[in-house]
Amino acid sequence: MKLIFRYMGRYKSFVFIAMVMKLAGTVVELMLPTIFEHIIDNVVPEGKLVPVLLWGLGMFLTAILCRELNVRANRRAINNAHHVSYDVRQDLFRKTENLSGAQFDAFGLPSIISRMTSDSYNVQSAVQQLQLMCIRAPMMLVGGIFVAMLMDLHLTLIMVIMLPLLLAIILGVSAKGLPLYARVQRKLDVVVRVMRENITGIRVVKALSKSDYETRRFARVNEEMTKSDITATTVMAIPGPFMQMCLNTALALVVIIGARRVNAGQMEPGVILAFLTYFNMITMGIMGLSRIFMTMSRASASANRIAAVIDADTDLTVLTGDEAKKPAGDEFIRFENVDFSYGEDSHDTSGFVGETRAKALSGISFAVKRGESLGIIGPTGCGKTTIINLLMRFYDATSGGVFVDGRDVRTYDKDELRRRFGTVFQNDMVFQDTLRENITFGRKVSEEDVLAAVRDAQAAEFVAGLPDGLEHEAAIKGANLSGGQKQRVFVARALAGRPEILVLDDSSSALDYKTDAAMRRAIAENHGDSTIIMIAQRVSSVMNMTQIMVLDNGKCIGLGTHEELMKTCRPYRETFEAQMGEIE
Repeated sequence: MKLIFRYMGRYKSFVFIAMVMKLAGTVVELMLPTIFEHIIDNVVPEGKLVPVLLWGLGMFLTAILCRELNVRANRRAINNAHHVSYDVRQDLFRKTENLSGAQFDAFGLPSIISRMTSDSYNVQSAVQQLQLMCIRAPMMLVGGIFVAMLMDLHLTLIMVIMLPLLLAIILGVSAKGLPLYARVQRKLDVVVRVMRENITGIRVVKALSKSDYETRRFARVNEEMTKSDITATTVMAIPGPFMQMCLNTALALVVIIGARRVNAGQMEPGVILAFLTYFNMITMGIMGLSRIFMTMSRASASANRIAAVIDADTDLTVLTGDEAKKPAGDEFIRFENVDFSYGEDSHDTSGFVGETRAKALSGISFAVKRGESLGIIGPTGCGKTTIINLLMRFYDATSGGVFVDGRDVRTYDKDELRRRFGTVFQNDMVFQDTLRENITFGRKVSEEDVLAAVRDAQAAEFVAGLPDGLEHEAAIKGANLSGGQKQRVFVARALAGRPEILVLDDSSSALDYKTDAAMRRAIAENHGDSTIIMIAQRVSSVMNMTQIMVLDNGKCIGLGTHEELMKTCRPYRETFEAQMGEIE
């Protein structure tokens, strides 16, 4: 709940206005039964039409004022709630963008999506309820009892005696609701994960005729979430029937005792009519409190989940020069005896902390001078992409040092470091926008550099064949582009900024050998001042690099030129012979 109040504090003046208007509206509403009672008991018996009409008009105007205050308060509260939820989503998105790789892995993409959607909506509902029902419900309850006591103390005591029991039930059940709703949200994370997997892999599901299997799989997780939701909702609904029974019993007693007092001449008929209206208001106040606690229980669980992301400590802190390691040499890029394991840092919340993890990298050392190139080759899962993750500081090395331009990467501000890179990732992303925007990506890139990047990426021919060229609208995830076209757009994006360091992670797997060779030749000719790191499955893609590193199971088993590795590294030589034989 601290998160909710923190964000409401940004709009405290508007929240205050909404609550004051709601308070005024409720006070005016409490006046209506008293006016009605006065008309019945004092004005009507006089038998004069004009006073009846005047008092009736006054009651009508009071009702109009009540409605106007409540409507304006509701609008203001809804507006405030939407602003708060907007800020929560913005901050959550901004924080997500700046999470380290370890933190993102720990939270998980499905969980972050549900926090940004379902959880933020629960917070929005809570903010709205806090401004409206948290004023109206207690005011109806306390104000109704106070006015009712002024009218008839004996009848009021019937309700007052039941209040402690009803409030105890509400508070007790609400305390049970928080962990139950937290469990529902965790189950929702699983539903989102399975749904996302199926949407992303829909072609594979259809190709293997596994639609029925995936439907049953989704049904299982959906059923688990539904059961959790039913359990939570059922527990929170327990007070309802019991409260209704108590209130109906109290109402029956009020009617019986009130009728006897009227017959005995101890109270006026208008009083009992007004009292029944106040009784209804008191009932609404109690039921409103019940709804508030139910909403707050759900919102509190959601707010805690959102706060866990927004308030997460920054684990990739920028070190000072004194704290950082010093490189042994003056090469532009340098790794010194680097070890790394996914999930071993103190920020991992995935549930595996303390377990033994296999090293993704072990004892990796290499150096690349400015303008040189490094090819990295090895089987799937050997740690090739992990090297890039450490170089761009998505993660910090478990031990050893990673250096760029003579500085420990931990001394760079993340934007300062990453602006040096132009990167094509293994599973890169085409956004739903024009090809031009996918290439420039919000950067100030000249038209000349865009066209040059398109040519060097061997994308000019297919772009020219489109009716609207670079203004062609790409579908979500590039669904209207082929695999080869998407990879050429990725490379053009990386080249357009003329980066100091060009990282190509399996960027030509969907290209034919001729196009791949032409792309590498264009990059070598037109981007010779860039330091290039290329990860590839094909030996032909890296054989002309200044150095080639061969990885296996997170360890470097070969480092040198193509000619040197052909002599000294048997796995490299066997891979070359197998692939070159396929080409021939």
